[in-house]
Amino acid sequence: MKTVLVVACALVDVDDRVLLAQRPAGKSMAGLWEFPGGKIEPEEMPETALVRELHEELGIDVTKACLAPLTFASHLYDDFHLLMPLYICRKWSGIAQPREGQVLRWVRPADMTDYPMPPADVPLVATLRDLL
Repeated sequence: MKTVLVVACALVDVDDRVLLAQRPAGKSMAGLWEFPGGKIEPEEMPETALVRELHEELGIDVTKACLAPLTFASHLYDDFHLLMPLYICRKWSGIAQPREGQVLRWVRPADMTDYPMPPADVPLVATLRDLL
């Protein structure tokens, strides 16, 4: 079984809300809410990939120093294994804007269970709720 390595970020604003992005129509798991991030390219460090993905997806600039590893997800889908480190970030430049057709929403951790998520993301919610 192939392992796919992706990286995600819990962007946390001054009100302790977390940014969720809804997967757009036409993508796998369309309509589900997830933490921003994406695939790690060959030879790319997870932090470098996350800085790149946040800029591409949201138009924000994050430095590696502002990314703190929080937890990770390991989930077996039907045709691949997903391994996803989750970082937390409280400082960035710019205003998060949807650049890839996704819908964005700032959500309080206690309310995140109201948003259907991909199976790999679901266990991460409890960690964030406990932290924030």
